Amino acid sequence: MAVVASPGKPKDFLAAHLDTSVDPGVDFFQYANGGWLKAHPIPKSESSWGIGNEVDDELYARLRTISEAAAKAHGKAGTDQQKIGDFWATGMDAAKADRLGVHPLDAELARIDAIRSEQDVLDTVFAFKPIGVDALFHVSVGQDSKDSSTMAVQLHQGGLGLPERDFYFNAEPGVAKLRAAYVTHIARSFELLGRDPAAARTSALQVMAFETALAQASRKLADLRDPEKNYNKIVPADLTAKYTPGIDWAAHLAAWKLQPAYVVVGQPEFFAAQDRLLRETPVPVLQDYLRYHLVDSYAPYLSTAFDNEYFDFHHRAMAGQQEQRPRWKRTLDEENDAMGMVLGRIFVSNYFPKASKRRYEAMVESIRDTFRARIERLDWMGGDTKAKALVKLAAITPKVGYPDKWKDYSTLVVGRDSYAANVMSAQRWQFEDNLAKFGKPVDRTEWDMTPQTYNAYYNPSNNEIVLPAAIFMVPGVPDAKVDDAVAYGYVAASTIGHEITHGFDDEGRQFDAKGNLSGWWTAQDADRFNAAAKKMVNEFNAYEPLPGLHINGQASLGENIADYGGLLLGLEAFQKTQQYKQGRPIGGLTPTQRYFLGYALGWMSQQREERLRQRLLSDVHAPAKWRVLGPLSNIPDFYQAFNVKPGQPMWRAPEDRVQIW
Repeated sequence: MAVVASPGKPKDFLAAHLDTSVDPGVDFFQYANGGWLKAHPIPKSESSWGIGNEVDDELYARLRTISEAAAKAHGKAGTDQQKIGDFWATGMDAAKADRLGVHPLDAELARIDAIRSEQDVLDTVFAFKPIGVDALFHVSVGQDSKDSSTMAVQLHQGGLGLPERDFYFNAEPGVAKLRAAYVTHIARSFELLGRDPAAARTSALQVMAFETALAQASRKLADLRDPEKNYNKIVPADLTAKYTPGIDWAAHLAAWKLQPAYVVVGQPEFFAAQDRLLRETPVPVLQDYLRYHLVDSYAPYLSTAFDNEYFDFHHRAMAGQQEQRPRWKRTLDEENDAMGMVLGRIFVSNYFPKASKRRYEAMVESIRDTFRARIERLDWMGGDTKAKALVKLAAITPKVGYPDKWKDYSTLVVGRDSYAANVMSAQRWQFEDNLAKFGKPVDRTEWDMTPQTYNAYYNPSNNEIVLPAAIFMVPGVPDAKVDDAVAYGYVAASTIGHEITHGFDDEGRQFDAKGNLSGWWTAQDADRFNAAAKKMVNEFNAYEPLPGLHINGQASLGENIADYGGLLLGLEAFQKTQQYKQGRPIGGLTPTQRYFLGYALGWMSQQREERLRQRLLSDVHAPAKWRVLGPLSNIPDFYQAFNVKPGQPMWRAPEDRVQIW
């Protein structure tokens, strides 16, 4: 299908992305984005490149200006300006990091050296939690899934250095190569701590064996998405008695001023296995396990030698990056992690106009109205479930652009002693901020993402969608210049509709209007939903992005349902707009074509093979290309818009198409 730009007029930004040598019915992702992808190869410093990176580059430039100005100002102690400036200055001072070497970790390394028993190991594990060294397991305070008004202590499996348990067992040659590279990386980390190569190699193999045993006890990625099976309410004394006799949970939690009546344990069998492994593993091996995880957690903030070793494994081997990203970008990433809302307050004041906020708030309500109508006319859902679904939909809280109330960072201490010290201070602040929520009312105004984050989320416990300002950005195109067709595909479908649909995907649908995990579906309606969802699982299981590695249809089911639902909601809402009704083409594209291309725009990216392999094994999202190909192949309007014919790769027989929302 050819697209012809009008002579003498600037080429439409959407039409400029096309690869018209590809038929939309053969590979719509390549047709929609191929022109842009060919013109924007992946930089050597990146493992992937796409629209999100282009948005991030605009954000980086703005945040760098803010940070450099703060560093030069030497603001008054305790002010936001001082904290931003000092964090930036230490992050950019590579020479100082080289002079200090590993010394910023001296106290923590000495603590490991002093370990003599299993209990010393556990004491150290708990002592390292506040500084972000997440050995053995994860601990946090969060909403109780079955009582969303209560903040509960949560315990989950963890302690692995590779991204996910299947990295330790998958036989695919590329994954096997990564396992070998991981052992080499651990050994090199020990060499940087002064150990001779032979001893370092022996220790690395022992650490790998210990982690492999932890991985064996861990639940698989898809199994972690069952909220009922991953909810186990246990009294701390019972957790100790029944599962972990070596860990006095009540005493350790009390040291953090936590005295919970119960804890929510995600995977009790993991903790039982961990307790056994701690007894069976020699203390020197456990010391090395802790040394590695401490050093690896802080390597990017230490000397060039540690930083380079971290990069060689985690970014070069794991993700295919050929060179380090610029230090200033990496520093901004850490600054955003440390005090992102401080930067965010300045960012939205300068760069997110109120007109944009109003536009997307109105779009949220348009999508909500559309979903209401779709639920009301569903032929597979009974009246009782329908009524409760409509109550839940009406109760969804949208948060658009930025928080109404900004987080208070007044107790965060930042100085110019060292980069690692500032990161450690920020980790402690975040840990203490999280623990301080225990015993207090749930703060439903809080955001888990900063306004300058190119992402969004649905929180089932709050029954809310959170849409940061940056997610609405089309790189290089002012918001006012983005026509409704593109905006409804790019934002209403892939973001707003997607996040609202998460409230009704295979996992989100189990939470009620108040955010509680409860059985509000009739058994018959649940069976019908699961049958339709199974069809989508099978559809994505069939995709094989790399030889021998398929998409995990069960693990990615929630995201795939949300993509599909978002597309349907965005399209129906767009069909109520003036642009759709007028039907005038732009850039040679009809409004409906622009809508679907706007959706594809949101997934305009490419990644290196190493990165793709990593994501296939550890990510609950399908790769970008299949987030376009998969859901669109189920939508009849797409077939009509691009004249997709039977026998073409994008064609799916009507009886094989998924129909849920």
